Amino acid sequence: TASGITTLQMNLGKRCNLACRHCHVQAGPHRIEQMTRETMEACVETLLNERIPVVDITGGAPEMNPHYRWLIEQCARTGSRVKTRTNLAILTEDEFTGLPAFLADNNVEVVASLPYFSADTTDRQRGGGVFEKAISALRTLNAAGYGNEKSGLSLNLVYNPCGAYPPPQQKAMEADFRRELLKRYGITFTSLFTITNMPLGRFLEFLVESKNLDRYMERLKASYNPGAAAKVMCRDTLSVGWDGGLYDCDFNQTLGLKCGRGAPDDITRFDAYALKTRRIVTGEHCYGCTAGAGSSCTGAVA
Repeated sequence: TASGITTLQMNLGKRCNLACRHCHVQAGPHRIEQMTRETMEACVETLLNERIPVVDITGGAPEMNPHYRWLIEQCARTGSRVKTRTNLAILTEDEFTGLPAFLADNNVEVVASLPYFSADTTDRQRGGGVFEKAISALRTLNAAGYGNEKSGLSLNLVYNPCGAYPPPQQKAMEADFRRELLKRYGITFTSLFTITNMPLGRFLEFLVESKNLDRYMERLKASYNPGAAAKVMCRDTLSVGWDGGLYDCDFNQTLGLKCGRGAPDDITRFDAYALKTRRIVTGEHCYGCTAGAGSSCTGAVA
């Protein structure tokens, strides 16, 4: 059961400059689904009316939505803490090279996906040449003040495993990334989140093709942690799809599992009490968030 709404997560669409092997939303350059300005306006109105503390902007590559900059500015004015997710490589493309400075001007927290601190592992998951672009983008973010304790601009990295196994212990991975990125490339960051790959989208296809699905699911179930289950992100996060649909999480959004059991399922019909007390829609994939130290869009939970 939900315990409130402290985060409104907005998925701006499935269009992306990459087509990563682990992507649960199956985003890519040829996807056309994108959130409209009207739906964004409804989300901003909800932030203002309900005083939701955090807004988390994701995709696809959310930067590719034509209203992205407008949305960032509007969300920043609501008083909510604004977070945006990025695959980093997009920030090296001509149209988006000015975004690090823009995000810094609006005091936006950046959550950046980086599969590993080496090129071979990263490019195997994301495509050839992506690691080099990611390093270039991280240096630009550092130059804008991100990852610097004195600036107050948070740069959080996200690690997803490249194979059919859960992530390692988050603190250990953060220490490894911090040491290697500084030593090899002079890059600093705020913190690192480890996220379990969900058996959905392209990662599900990989599990089926490699005949690892049953083994992976049994491993997740065997690692079930009640402490993690009590802190899953769906209890205090509400996800808004590119079309305005309401979901308990971004993963349910992928499956088309809208909020139900009496709760409204569209941002235009927002009902604070019904959504804050809603019954969460669950499924087999939820074991991905309750295994071991747990997993959420902000990393381990237990």
